[in-house]
Amino acid sequence: MIPFNKPYLSGKESEYIQLAVDSGMISGNGNYTKKCQKFFEDNYNIKKALLTTSCTDALEMCALLLNIKEGDEVIMPSYTFVSTANAFVLRGAKIVFADSKLDHPNIDETKIEALITPKTKAIVVVHYAGCACEMDAIMQIANKHDVFVIEDAAQAIDSFYKGKALGSIGHLATFSFHETKNIISGEGGLLAINDEQFIERSEIIWEKGTNRSSFFRGEVDKYGWVDVGSSFLPSEIIAAFLWAQLENSKDIQAKRIKLWSQYEQEFKAIGNTLEVDLPQIPKDSSNNAHIFYIICKTNDERTQLINFLKSKGIYAVFHYLSLHKSEYYNGKHDGRTLTMTEEFSNRLLRLPLFYELKSEDVTYIVKQISEFYEH
Repeated sequence: MIPFNKPYLSGKESEYIQLAVDSGMISGNGNYTKKCQKFFEDNYNIKKALLTTSCTDALEMCALLLNIKEGDEVIMPSYTFVSTANAFVLRGAKIVFADSKLDHPNIDETKIEALITPKTKAIVVVHYAGCACEMDAIMQIANKHDVFVIEDAAQAIDSFYKGKALGSIGHLATFSFHETKNIISGEGGLLAINDEQFIERSEIIWEKGTNRSSFFRGEVDKYGWVDVGSSFLPSEIIAAFLWAQLENSKDIQAKRIKLWSQYEQEFKAIGNTLEVDLPQIPKDSSNNAHIFYIICKTNDERTQLINFLKSKGIYAVFHYLSLHKSEYYNGKHDGRTLTMTEEFSNRLLRLPLFYELKSEDVTYIVKQISEFYEH
């Protein structure tokens, strides 16, 4: 069976974990944590980076930093993972869902401004498949209406918009290192702070609402409880694993891009014999090869194709179910039809893509999809 995903070990994860254990400090904010944070600050022009135990935690920190409360509204795409919404729902916010673009699952920036009200506190964008949303237009709308922008860059490490790293453009941003992502630590995430007004408080929230970080830098003579917060920082064991991955990120990215490009080339070589749409990379975005997907004609066709591929030893999977139609939020949604969100929910199919996927596996997968459509 060709799996949809297989976590890749670059080679030094166990060694670095052992070194962390031998150091005698395996709680958070140690040597490996600082190495990982500096990597993001130096390579992606992020003002302040803080490792978290998950991208979900980083999103919850965003909600705390923006003082989201009952009655606030937060605009975001419906085609996303539940964590994007949950972080703000937990603080009492009303989620206002926006539709996807015609040719890409990303939020349609032309639909955002009409959704803004005096209660709007933030716009959350999700860079689906590591491809950039139209950040210039989105930041312009946010500045005009004095609202904050959060980039959910869970899938978008090492991807860029007009030369700017995704995660470095919005006021705040979040990353994921879940085992399904390009760079992994099993679980794990990162909060990127690009607006300096949030830097000091982010460390306090990160450290359970205390000024512990300031104390260890010698800025205060004792630390105590000064704000709300929680235990968001990961252990050094997670950070050590992540550092081994970050050291090899160029190699990992190069291999994934090679496989993604092979998929694209082989599908294009087949031409019009397939009645599926291929991924479209937005013109101002780079491609970090996080996901290779195809768009089937109908939901039934997608189901048949999934079953056919499974019978041929290939595990392909669909992706998000529209949040606005979910069991939890359906009754809270304002009733607007989000046409493209529902199209992607019903028709998008993700194909296997991971570091150890072989070139001949890609050829086999494309061949089997071709055979499905021939018959």
